[in-house]
Amino acid sequence: MYRQGDVLLAPVAEEAVPRSVATLPQQPRDGRGRLVLALGEVTGHAHAVVGPGELRREAGPFGAAWLHLPDGGRVVHEEHAAIALPKGWYRVVRQREYVPGAVRVVAD
Repeated sequence: MYRQGDVLLAPVAEEAVPRSVATLPQQPRDGRGRLVLALGEVTGHAHAVVGPGELRREAGPFGAAWLHLPDGGRVVHEEHAAIALPKGWYRVVRQREYVPGAVRVVAD
């Protein structure tokens, strides 16, 4: 399991990836060719993956996201050390926080 700031990446065995993931929309790469896992609303910094792969995400702020890295990759961020990821599938989870009356994704 890997964590960079408020983003958690949990390895998932290929046979455990739900079939429905194949029908989820594939997220486009940003202008720098990265797969953006989370974009900081305040700083504009991003937790992003460089390298070949695909990111599929359910709609909504709490929707699940799935990352496939056929050759491995690196998670990068402007304020954190890069993390090397082995090839495989990952479930991407954004940290959440409770505020009185609601649960929300942590703002960066």
